[in-house]
Amino acid sequence: MNQQDLSIVALLLHASLVVQLVVAALLAVSLASWTVIFRKLIALKKVRALNGDFERDFWSGRNLQELHADATKQAETAGPLNRIFASGMREFLKLREQRTADPGAMLDGARRAMRASFQRELDTIESNLSFLASVGSVSPYVGLFGTVWGIMHAFTGLANLQQVTLATVAPGIAEALVATAIGLFAAIPAVLAYNRCARDIDRIAIQMETFIEEFSNILQRNAAPTARG
Repeated sequence: MNQQDLSIVALLLHASLVVQLVVAALLAVSLASWTVIFRKLIALKKVRALNGDFERDFWSGRNLQELHADATKQAETAGPLNRIFASGMREFLKLREQRTADPGAMLDGARRAMRASFQRELDTIESNLSFLASVGSVSPYVGLFGTVWGIMHAFTGLANLQQVTLATVAPGIAEALVATAIGLFAAIPAVLAYNRCARDIDRIAIQMETFIEEFSNILQRNAAPTARG
């Protein structure tokens, strides 16, 4: 193999079948990882925007009944905060219609409904995040496996040669090391994206939990007159 044949493509074409399969698998995983990364970043940006819009609307002083009506109509296209509010308000109104005497029971029911909705929303937001974690942790080892196999294959092929020089060893070693390089190529973006998305999701979760507490305080003030009446 001459100097012009030491390109990555040429090295892979001369590599053993196992190394080629490992590299193909890593490239497929890398493509899937980038797809998940872009979709997740776009989805999180949309969630932040929708939550921000709802919070501004909520604290603008609008009537809770009007907000609930709008939230129910827009449940499919609105953000997580919208659906959390709708679930809590729906449960609160249901208990109030049943003339529940204990305001604590009304508040607890609304809070449980919001916590359940919060968990569903968080599960949806975190979807595919474990895939990025798996790619980031496993890909380097898969690439290392391809490298070890390629080196074993290269030295096996050199066993019958009378004279072994660096020129005869280098191509086989280079072919094997390509697998490790591609493993890192798949892993590094996945790890960086996972850390970025995990940080953003933590902030969104804190925002939703804070809203649940603030809205619970509002519901508590609305429940007290019902109990006295």
